[in-house]
Amino acid sequence: MRSIWTGAIGFGLVNIPVKLFGAVEESSLDLDMLDKKDHANIKFKRVNENTGKEVPWSNIVRAYNLNGKYVVLTDSDFQEAMPEKTKSIDINSFVNVSEVDPMLYETPYFIEPESQGKRAYALLKTSLTKAKKAGLGSFVLRNKEHICMIKPYGNLLVLHRLRFSEELRDHKDLDIPALAPKPGELKMALSLIKQLSEPFDIKAYKDTYSAKLMKLIKAKAAGKKTAIQPLKVVHSKTRDLMDQLKESLVNSKKKVS
Repeated sequence: MRSIWTGAIGFGLVNIPVKLFGAVEESSLDLDMLDKKDHANIKFKRVNENTGKEVPWSNIVRAYNLNGKYVVLTDSDFQEAMPEKTKSIDINSFVNVSEVDPMLYETPYFIEPESQGKRAYALLKTSLTKAKKAGLGSFVLRNKEHICMIKPYGNLLVLHRLRFSEELRDHKDLDIPALAPKPGELKMALSLIKQLSEPFDIKAYKDTYSAKLMKLIKAKAAGKKTAIQPLKVVHSKTRDLMDQLKESLVNSKKKVS
């Protein structure tokens, strides 16, 4: 794997040189866009809007439009804005992981220590495990500041990028009913939940759509015709909520047996 960030974690006066590696990857298929007429690949070009000519990456700079005038920024400008956060992650506090709203989670990264930071890395990992805590800090990645949470994950440390609170949309405008369920319906719903409850196992869930799509692609490539199976939407025989719950319980028992 190739590291996407190199710097250090500050743990009090302890400094841990580390590298960050992406911990996730897309499971969806990488599809190209083609011209419908001759299946030629569609290319996107970086074009100068004044001359209409293509601009090479080496001639492209980043800039901010300030009051109608562009201010061009260099790589050193991004680092000089907050040099302490482009190369270091200072743990400012420790929290219970359960107190962090899952809505704030964004992207996870594996943390690998440099050779000179292995002992300090092991100390931080063991301390967080025993204290049942996670460290909170912030750092700059790809010219943007992020809040981050560092916590143990098996035999290593993982950094979770977190969203800022202002990045969560307000849901007050949504039409959410404030209805109290009927006691009988609630009891039946709880029975259904209990009957379908099981230990969490993410490995039980697979990206079946991508697998089916790849099967279809290979069939088309081999010149085979794929049989279209229309979706059948099966509705409950009754619109009564209690009857639907009872039917759900019966069906779930059949699946279990």
